[in-house]
Amino acid sequence: MPWETGLRGKRALVTAASRGLGFGAARALLEEGCSVVISSSNQANLELALRELRPLGHVEAVKADLTRKEEIDALVDRASSLLGGLDILVYVTGSPKPGPFMEQGYEDWLEASRLLVVSAAYLARRAAEVMLRQGTGGRIVLLASVAIREPVPSLATSNVCRIAVAGIVRTLARELGPRGIRVNGILPGYIRTKRLEQILLDSAKRRGIGPEQALAELEREIPMGRVGRVEELANAVVFLASDLSSYVNGALLPVDGGYLRSVG
Repeated sequence: MPWETGLRGKRALVTAASRGLGFGAARALLEEGCSVVISSSNQANLELALRELRPLGHVEAVKADLTRKEEIDALVDRASSLLGGLDILVYVTGSPKPGPFMEQGYEDWLEASRLLVVSAAYLARRAAEVMLRQGTGGRIVLLASVAIREPVPSLATSNVCRIAVAGIVRTLARELGPRGIRVNGILPGYIRTKRLEQILLDSAKRRGIGPEQALAELEREIPMGRVGRVEELANAVVFLASDLSSYVNGALLPVDGGYLRSVG
C-alpha cells in the first residue's frame, strides 16, 4: 500500500525558497498537498519561483530578509495570516562568503552569526509561538550542513556558526516535544545548487585548477560517487515534516551520500 504522509492540507512556511534547497523543499511539500508560503530577500527571484510553483497548488510569497528582526516578525505574521495558521516551518538560509578562518574579519563574523544563528533561533521561536497558540502541534525542520560535523577548510564561518542549528534542534526538541511540536534538523552534504558552484569555483581558484577537476575530486570523496540532487534533499524534508517520522524528534539527519566519516 502507498505511504500516507499526512501532509495534505497542512500549512507550511519555507524560507530562502526562491531557488536551491528551499525551492526544492517548497515544491515537494506542494506536491504532497500542503499550502505553502515561500520567502526570499530577492523579490525578482521570489516572483519567478512563485510563477513556477503556482500550478502545483496553493502557494504565496513574502519578501523577507532573515537578518532583520522586524522582517522575521512580519514574515511569520503574514504567513500565518495567508495560510490561516502554521503547521510546518522549513528553515533554509543563504550562506556567507566562503574562505578560511584567518580571512574573516569582525564584520564577517557578525554578518554570519546574524544570518546563520540569530535568524534560525528567532524564526523557530516565532513559528513555535504560532503553533502553540493553535494547540494542534507542528513540525520544525532546520537545515544546517555536514560542515558542523566535519569542518570544511574554505567555509570557516559556516563551520562555526551552523553548529548553532544543532543546539537549537536539540534544545527545542526537548522543550516543545511535550507540547506536540517535533523539531529536527537536516545536514545537507554537497547538493547541486548555485552554492556548490560557488564553492567549487573558490576551491579551484585557490588551488590553481579548473572547476571540473575540483568537482571530480570532490565526487571521489563521496561513497556514492556523485553530488546530490535537490529533489533528494527535499525528500528528507518531506519525511521529517510528515507523519512518516512521527517518533523522530531532535534528530540531525545527514543527506550526503555517505560523505561524513564520523560516527555520531
